[in-house]
Formats: sequence, structure tokens, C-alpha cells
Amino acid sequence: MEQLHAYWRMEYIEAPRYPETKRPFTELPALGDDRTALIVHRGRLSYLLMNRFPYNPGHLLAIPFREVVELEDLDAAERADLMETIVYGKRLLQAAIKPDGFNVGFNLGSAAGGSIAHLHAHIVPRWNGDTNFMPVIGQTRTLPQSLDAMWTRLSEIASTLSA
Repeated sequence: MEQLHAYWRMEYIEAPRYPETKRPFTELPALGDDRTALIVHRGRLSYLLMNRFPYNPGHLLAIPFREVVELEDLDAAERADLMETIVYGKRLLQAAIKPDGFNVGFNLGSAAGGSIAHLHAHIVPRWNGDTNFMPVIGQTRTLPQSLDAMWTRLSEIASTLSA
């Protein structure tokens, strides 16, 4: 049997999960520290947040500032702003890490995998061949870059990319 040594993962596994809250998508924007919160872009009515438990490097969440559960709970301006934020997130990831494709979607309700009752969209960059045995057999995802390094990279590109 082959062994994979990823000693750097222990730091991630043992790291405290900040912030400890039941309403992170409401409280993170209020921290006043986008780096700590992992916010890479703020729009008028929604924002982009790096997923702390990403499926792939660069996995972003597009989130309305106002806490709602269902798509129909958003007013027309909020829906339009959220879609613009999703498009901006896709453009940002394309410019920063050049994926081959994207998965973009919502998990609405606990049966669909929604774990936080605050509406949010996932923007997951994908590369040809990025699905392998690690998540299936090893129950492990391999992420080639730390969240902090990815935040820096995305923030630098965001500062040059028009919204």
C-alpha cells in the first residue's frame, strides 16, 4: 500500500474554526476584518466569501447580506445583486486560478445538503481530472494552497477586476 504524507494538513485539521457562531453569514461581514472573515468582495447587497471547507481550491460562496432562507425571500434588487456577485466570483476565479470549468449552485434545505440556514450560492472551480480516488476512498480532499494564501491571491486580483 502506498502512503501519502501530507503533514501540513494537521495544522488545518487542528485549527480553531473561527468564528464559532450559528449565524456566520450574518456575523462575518460585521467583523470589520475581511482577511479574517475570508471575504474577497463586497457588493451593494451581497458578498463573496471563501468556503472554509472547500470542495476545491478557490471555492467561493455568494451570500446576500440580508439573512433569508429561500430564493423567493429576496426582493428583485437582492436577486439581481446576488446574480451579479456570482458572475463576478466566476470572473475572479477565472482570472486568478484559470479553472477548466465551474459548478455553480444552491443547496436549498437540509435534504439538499444545506447546512446553514442562510441562502448562499456555491461557486466551485473545476479542472479536468480533478476528481480522483482521494475523496472517494480516502475521505480526504487535497488542497494545494492554504486559505490565507488563496485569499491573498484572490484579493489582489479583485483589486484590479471591475465589479
